[in-house]
Amino acid sequence: MPYTLRFNGARVERALRPAAARGAFLAAEYVLGESQAVVPLDEAALSRSGTASVDEATLTSAVSYDTPYAARQHEELTWQHAPGRQAKYLEQPLNEARQQVAAIVAAELRRALR
Repeated sequence: MPYTLRFNGARVERALRPAAARGAFLAAEYVLGESQAVVPLDEAALSRSGTASVDEATLTSAVSYDTPYAARQHEELTWQHAPGRQAKYLEQPLNEARQQVAAIVAAELRRALR
């Protein structure tokens, strides 16, 4: 008796897409938390403005800080900061968390396949 293997890509995608979006959001939340540890502090407005988001349609997540000076604060390497605080407060934590980010997304995908 022959066995026929049938691939149902659309069904798999429907099952995995929400998990991938959830993983992307959780990964962004993780990076946000890591960046909060080094974001420059003055009156904490910059720190409070941090947020994580995900676009489920494109499976793109983002971490952002929303103050008029957030981008300049991030890029200006010559500015002085309190001990433990720094420029590149988002870029460095993201680069350092690559393995954790991948693991978070992978864990959500594995959960969806159970």
